Amino acid sequence: MALVLTEEQSMLRDSARGLISDKAPVSHLRQLRDSKDATGFSRELWKAFAEMGFTGLLVPEDFGGSALGCVADGSLLAAFAVDEGAKHRPLQTNLQAKRSGNGFKLNGAKAFVVDGHTADLLIVAARSAGSPGERDGLTLFLVDPKANGVAADRTAMVDSHNAARINFDNVEVNADHVLGEVDQGYQLLEGVLNIGRGAVASEMVGLSEEVFGRTVNYLKERKQFGKAIGEFQALQHRAAQLYIEIEITRAAVLKALQTLDANFDSAGAAVAVAKARAGSTATLAVQEGVQMHGGMGMTDQFDIGFFMKRARVCQELFGDANFHADQLARMKSY
Repeated sequence: MALVLTEEQSMLRDSARGLISDKAPVSHLRQLRDSKDATGFSRELWKAFAEMGFTGLLVPEDFGGSALGCVADGSLLAAFAVDEGAKHRPLQTNLQAKRSGNGFKLNGAKAFVVDGHTADLLIVAARSAGSPGERDGLTLFLVDPKANGVAADRTAMVDSHNAARINFDNVEVNADHVLGEVDQGYQLLEGVLNIGRGAVASEMVGLSEEVFGRTVNYLKERKQFGKAIGEFQALQHRAAQLYIEIEITRAAVLKALQTLDANFDSAGAAVAVAKARAGSTATLAVQEGVQMHGGMGMTDQFDIGFFMKRARVCQELFGDANFHADQLARMKSY
């Protein structure tokens, strides 16, 4: 399959870009941050996304979605509670799910639950059998965040977005709240995570592209010694290298997304390559962007710093470059 977007996919991309440019420029995030907004995002903007069909892209038409590949009205906000430490390690899940009557009792804590403090529903990975590190024994549960024993502590990440630490103290869930099979949730969990990893990798490609565009424009405008600094070969070479890295990463991410659509259960390797490379490229892009903007690139008044902070969060979300390099090595039996 050609590593280019179809006409329909290009139209969706342009629609999303138009909405974001109009409704959510960097100044929008700056306003949310400076006002210490308790929600941390715009519900009106989320509603606009839902009205345009973006929240239902992966949902089959029978369930109210558009089934356009890698619910539907956006009124229900769900948060994914997987990680328990500072790093993404889903197999190290230790939150306990003990059988109790017709259901389970959950005990433990989750960290880095994005927008967990505002969620209407939690999807929680718990260990119903086995020990941390084992694939067998993981079960996914649907949990009401208002249930007895659930406590969410809102925290602000470095990019000013919110995450939450959520504690579960003898939280009762019945058997109907199990997603998939008891003790066999790893494959389902990994599939959902791969979709998320592909989405975050895509965001990092867009982030890198935006930083590159802003930086090139600055190189054309900023003058030093009577000429635009973009005329200096040293900066031209760095910009050219960054452009090459972004384009290679774009192809890797698109390949991963196509593989998720065409062969979902075998997409792990392609997704690992995409997420690892996207993280490294985004890090390079923001570092080069800040350096080429000079001293003012480090100031809060200048927007480029927001991209650097977001890149740092995206790098960690659902596994950093080191995590996915290790995953790929294990898949290939290195």
